[in-house]
Amino acid sequence: MEIFEHFYTMLSIINIFLAGTIIFLERRNVTATWAWLIVLLFLPILGFVLYIMLGQNLSKRKIYRFRKEEKTMVEQMVNHQKHLLKGGAVRYHDPAMVDYQDMIYMNLTSNNSPFTQDNEVEIFTDGKSKFTSLIKSIKEAKDHIHLLYYIVRNDELSQHLVQVLAQRAREGVQVRFLYDAIGFVGMSKKIWRPLLEAGGEVASFFPSFIPYVNIRLNYRNHRKLVVIDGHTGYIGGFNIGNEYLGLDPQLGFWRDTHLKVSGSAVQIMQANFFLDWNLSAKCPINYERRYFPTVDGQGNVGMQIVSSGPVNNLEPIRNGYLKMIYEANEFIYLQTPYFVPDDSMLTALRMAALSGIDVRIMIPGRPDHLLPYWASRSYIGDLLESGVKCYIYGDGFLHAKTIVVDGKIASVGSANTDIRSFKLNFEVNAFIFDTVTAMKLQNVFLEDIEKCSEMTIATYRCRPVTSKFVESLSRLLSPIL
Repeated sequence: MEIFEHFYTMLSIINIFLAGTIIFLERRNVTATWAWLIVLLFLPILGFVLYIMLGQNLSKRKIYRFRKEEKTMVEQMVNHQKHLLKGGAVRYHDPAMVDYQDMIYMNLTSNNSPFTQDNEVEIFTDGKSKFTSLIKSIKEAKDHIHLLYYIVRNDELSQHLVQVLAQRAREGVQVRFLYDAIGFVGMSKKIWRPLLEAGGEVASFFPSFIPYVNIRLNYRNHRKLVVIDGHTGYIGGFNIGNEYLGLDPQLGFWRDTHLKVSGSAVQIMQANFFLDWNLSAKCPINYERRYFPTVDGQGNVGMQIVSSGPVNNLEPIRNGYLKMIYEANEFIYLQTPYFVPDDSMLTALRMAALSGIDVRIMIPGRPDHLLPYWASRSYIGDLLESGVKCYIYGDGFLHAKTIVVDGKIASVGSANTDIRSFKLNFEVNAFIFDTVTAMKLQNVFLEDIEKCSEMTIATYRCRPVTSKFVESLSRLLSPIL
């Protein structure tokens, strides 16, 4: 009995010390601090091990390395564009975009995201059309193909894509494929053999150096980027696997949004790939003109490519969303598979609805991850009383990450409307400043509503007690989901 009491006392002392450590390390994030303290309370010591694996703060580490000349070039370009914006010297192809000049300036300041207006955009809302277009572009590549995906399955689609890439590599096209270590967990690296044997290169983002243990598993490269010959790019929400073609019997049709971009914005996508590749690969890419060719863009779509991650405390994508919400005068249409917002996002959406703006949020009707699914419903419940409308997508699984405001501006990318995407994951979104493209995305949203059921205050209040309990538990853990 005394041995047990002694052990309990020592455990308590250690746990108090570890709690103090968490309080010190997370002192700037009160919500996360309390969440981790609760985990430590229920899982003594083990909770701290989980914190080490899931709660590291990368924001103080300079994991990206810039050459002096590259840094100087970027600073000069950003400062020049800021000067033009401040002086009102930018001439917009779409005159309505003058109203969003402050948002363009914010993205430029917080993320070094140049504003370009010579882009063409094609929108994909299903996997078949997206991958048909992607494979066609790969087959037409002349110099290089750069791919970055979070998830790559070992199935028919992935194997076919690797075979196509291997063939291009054998034909002399330079192929580089970067995947996330966590998104690839459980998959066999044998899938890369044809590409590697053909001369292609493959790298893993934040790989584990100890089998089955990855202390950086909380920081995932969730980006989906493809850059071909420096002038064609793909960006959005689709990963690579059969389920993204709608072949998963449990999830059904996979409803996502992806963009094909041609124009100067692709060079910013290329720069993002360079940073992630050079952080991960044994053989870094050196700057060469072939990767950043002179682009004679034939389009007129204004665009900024905005990236975010745990190394940037400014949370540029979240701030871009907030700015869009506060700029709204008529409506806000938001699609996301996981709706786990922070207080600033909740407040912005609530204020917009209370101000008479038509705020509509669309979430999936079936889960692929249970905790975010139930947490989403809890947060939606809070907003219904403020006049926000919520639609539950019923034709398969909704994975689109899209926001459209007033049919003038929009954002499409890899970031979900949740704390993980805004704070922890490496994400990238295209912010679109073009009425024609925004209205196309608006029409997509309205078409999707036809496949939805509306969650009203009445239906939400009538949910069973078990749902209320699971929602509450999931919401409690939402800061660290």
